[in-house]
Amino acid sequence: MTKATIKGSNQTGVRVHNERVVLSLIRRHGKLAKADIARLSGLSAQTASVLMRGLVAEGLVLAGDPRKGRVGQPSVPMSLNPRGAFSLGLKIGRRTSEMVLMDFTGGVLDRRAIFYPQPFRAEVLEFATGAARDLCNLLSAEERARIAGLGVAQPNDLWAWGADKDWRSDGITDDLARATGLPLFIANDVTAACGAEQAFGKDAPSDFVYFFVGAFVGGGIVMDGRLIPGRMDNAGALGSLPVADGKGGVRQLIDVSSIHLLERAAREAGVRHVDLWHESSVWTSLGPLLDAWIDRSAEGLARATLAAMAVYDFEAAVIDGSFTPEIRARLVAATAAALSRLDQRGLTPIRVVEGTVGRTAREVGSASLPFFARYFVDHRVLYSER
Repeated sequence: MTKATIKGSNQTGVRVHNERVVLSLIRRHGKLAKADIARLSGLSAQTASVLMRGLVAEGLVLAGDPRKGRVGQPSVPMSLNPRGAFSLGLKIGRRTSEMVLMDFTGGVLDRRAIFYPQPFRAEVLEFATGAARDLCNLLSAEERARIAGLGVAQPNDLWAWGADKDWRSDGITDDLARATGLPLFIANDVTAACGAEQAFGKDAPSDFVYFFVGAFVGGGIVMDGRLIPGRMDNAGALGSLPVADGKGGVRQLIDVSSIHLLERAAREAGVRHVDLWHESSVWTSLGPLLDAWIDRSAEGLARATLAAMAVYDFEAAVIDGSFTPEIRARLVAATAAALSRLDQRGLTPIRVVEGTVGRTAREVGSASLPFFARYFVDHRVLYSER
């Protein structure tokens, strides 16, 4: 009896693994015929066909219209069903908290946000609980049963950066798990953003160093198509890199290339009602203050990129952040120009490019955590389950 149980358990495990392989291949390629799935996965045509029938029956995969080829039966392209599964993603930041409802293909269906001078634990918990309830209610009862979980992305040691000291304990995750009844998956906020760029970005390189410029700048590292967490889950802590501060001294990148510095400069210059955090905010009204911030930030990012180049021969430095595509384009161009002026002898050239996910990268990354944990084998995002 014991042997039979073990054999059955192994067979179940193999089937689940093969289903994850198939779903991962379809996600990566968009659409695949059964023959291509069998070829790419190494599964027999019969096994692939059986798996596909099961995934279609579960509602995770959709069969497209048959395509006639030159020889044999018409091929049927298979794709992920956007309504096959859902997830929630919560980003807890130093100026905003935002939650998204995401479908199985990475599409953001709706979102909620709260803005504050600093994050108070009770306020964020109340927002997140209400946002989760509202977003879940957008789905039918059957679809709510398909919610894979809630991903949470927040900075490490949030309490150490001027936040409410109540964050020093267990943060918010235990309370969220109780309030929502959903499985929780946790990651650093910029780690999640980097994972979103790798998994959902357009033409993401296989090897890149990643910068996300938010209230505080942070980073991530992707090598061979995989996010590198590091021995202590702290790889890509690029905000702590020492860079020149433009005044003859050296400071951490976080004190040179972060958005809160622009906010502070505007207030010190007497600019009233500074709002840099809403999606509709118009930064160009800051004029010379914005120009100076872009120049300083670009110089810091260029020097941080140079340091990363000396450690590993990355193909690209990817820059994204909590700003409009226009501001991102200016910052990337300025960073590339600043990097070209630095001494790069002995280093492999690198491209400085824009991120493609945008300001929602942290929320999208957090929402992808339950999907990668439950349905896919190519775990491109670092997560821990609570």
